[in-house]
Amino acid sequence: MQVQVNSNHTIHTGEAFERWASTELNDSLSRFKGDITRVEVHMSDDTGDGAGADSRRCVMEARLAHHDPLTVNHHAPSQDEAFRGACDKLKRLIEHTLGKLRDQHRGRKSIRREVDSGEA
Repeated sequence: MQVQVNSNHTIHTGEAFERWASTELNDSLSRFKGDITRVEVHMSDDTGDGAGADSRRCVMEARLAHHDPLTVNHHAPSQDEAFRGACDKLKRLIEHTLGKLRDQHRGRKSIRREVDSGEA
């Protein structure tokens, strides 16, 4: 799984943050490694001056094999909290999405059925 960290001019991520983010994502999403090709992380400061509650924003986009990309975002007072919040949301979204896909392919009969003309 490839991890790419980006930031705009209002926030500095640095090499240490990129290594930490890559490690955190690989640990958190390890059970989905076969399904995820790449995760893009976009960090920004919405206010531009670093002040204010929930001014840091983290947007994460997971590229899944044979599926449309999944995107989440999280606002928080600090860069670390924004990243962790987005990471948790992304993990839940991937679990939900892949769970639905796997359920569709199990060949289960639906509990919904068409009503026969004699039953109506």
